[in-house]
Amino acid sequence: MDAVPEALPDDVEALKAALASMRARADLAEAQLAVARDKLDIIQAEAAEAKAQVSDSQALIAHLKLQIAKLRRERFGASSERTDRLLDQLELQLEELEASASEDELAAEIAGAKTTKVAPFERKRPSRKPFPEHLPRERVIIEGPCACAACGGTRLSKLGEDITETLEVVPRQWKVIQHVREKFTCRDCETISQAPAPFHVIARGWAGPSLLAMILFEKFGQHQPLNRQAERYAKEGVPLSLSTLADQVGACAAVLMPLFQRIEAHVLAAERLHGDDTTVPVLAKGKTDTGRLWVYVRDDKPFAGPAPPAAIFYYSRDRRGAHPTGHLASWSGVLQADAYGGYGELYAPSRHPAPVLEAGCWAHARRKFFELADVEAAAHSKARGQKSKAVYPLALEAVLRIDAIFAIEREILGLSPAERKEVRQARSKPLVAELEAWLHETRDKLTRAHDLAKAIHYMLRRWPSFVRFLDDGRVCLSNNAAERALRGIALGRKSWLFCGSDRGGQRAAILYSLIVTAKMNDVDPQAWLADVLARIAGHPAQQIDELLPWNWRAGAAPARAA
Repeated sequence: MDAVPEALPDDVEALKAALASMRARADLAEAQLAVARDKLDIIQAEAAEAKAQVSDSQALIAHLKLQIAKLRRERFGASSERTDRLLDQLELQLEELEASASEDELAAEIAGAKTTKVAPFERKRPSRKPFPEHLPRERVIIEGPCACAACGGTRLSKLGEDITETLEVVPRQWKVIQHVREKFTCRDCETISQAPAPFHVIARGWAGPSLLAMILFEKFGQHQPLNRQAERYAKEGVPLSLSTLADQVGACAAVLMPLFQRIEAHVLAAERLHGDDTTVPVLAKGKTDTGRLWVYVRDDKPFAGPAPPAAIFYYSRDRRGAHPTGHLASWSGVLQADAYGGYGELYAPSRHPAPVLEAGCWAHARRKFFELADVEAAAHSKARGQKSKAVYPLALEAVLRIDAIFAIEREILGLSPAERKEVRQARSKPLVAELEAWLHETRDKLTRAHDLAKAIHYMLRRWPSFVRFLDDGRVCLSNNAAERALRGIALGRKSWLFCGSDRGGQRAAILYSLIVTAKMNDVDPQAWLADVLARIAGHPAQQIDELLPWNWRAGAAPARAA
């Protein structure tokens, strides 16, 4: 074999120089790559921070919009179903934006951790109220250091402590309470002595008052049918059949009947009532009939009346006018309601003991014009390919004229009847007169079949009832009080679908009366029902008024605090 020639010195040096040059270029490329990575991390962190800031701003805007809408509703009351839909939409929008903002905040933190040149992003959340003082506190002590971290010394003294509170929930606990009554026998006469059995909500009952209150409130206050409650209880290890729960509901309705009767007497003692009704499906043979739940609301707060608010419900299988006539057979006063013809006998001049005075609902009248002026709704219907009503500028003018009257009403909310009447005579009466003249003038230009003419005719045909508020400071401009009382039933229909029978509808009317009245008096319905059910069996019948929601809050609160 031929010998391998040795490399010349010049060639070796050239190779070494080339290798060094390649290494230098590689180091430079690596340094440039690191710089590029740093720049990319900075860009990504800045982009994540910008996205988080945008999400945070959107969530804050949605939060503020919702707060403004709620404050307006609290101050002025609900003006239409559109307000309810708007609040639901704002709450859903806020829910989604808050979740997205939190997700983007975490992404910004992860991206910012890769670089020190971008400050970490921190959301400016709306201030949270402190946790309620009545909640029990559990202290978890995190042991402090045993030695100084700086010098290692062990002579440490406590300077203070920092407390971070975390809200936690304990899952619902079930328990069985055993009432033990010991027996004693007398050694002299052999007579057996024993303490009397404690009062129970239901004779030979097995459910405690808190459990009964929960069943009632979830069914009629939270719209949870008994079958769903039974399924959830079974998953928690307490199997209770549907028939067993239904038996307790029927018994409680009978036990609470005296309270219903006292609320009924209180409502029918009012000089002015709000009245309305809504549909309630009722199970029948092979079909579902449409029953009715009627409500009459006493609410004297708008004119600074001292009487507590309350609502009474009645059930009927149909909507014949005989039902409101029977409900209000012995009552006379001012009734604020819609234009339902079944109230006609109440308004008859020959009615005994006296005719009921009709007060029209301006919110109903405004709604008819608003539907003809709702450009946004018409555009949505058109976009979905649906037939929409025509939009009329004259309808918008009617809405603006009515809104001017409502604006005055907001200013006098809570004043005495005399003060309200004085303001109405001075400021509202001229606007009402101008509106009446405008309605007549506009109707004369339209055909009878025109949609706008129908809305105008609705008001002019009942004009005396619409202007009654000008001469009576007790009358409200709308019937929203009754509509608010019925709102829970509208929500419940989607959950419990129908009442099982006419008796079921009557029980629902009783329990809706109790729960809605408790809510109107700012009383927790479930806590009130639990306390009432625990006391009513041994409570004197002559003192039953002490258990009414407006009296219970004043009398029971100190006892609970003690």
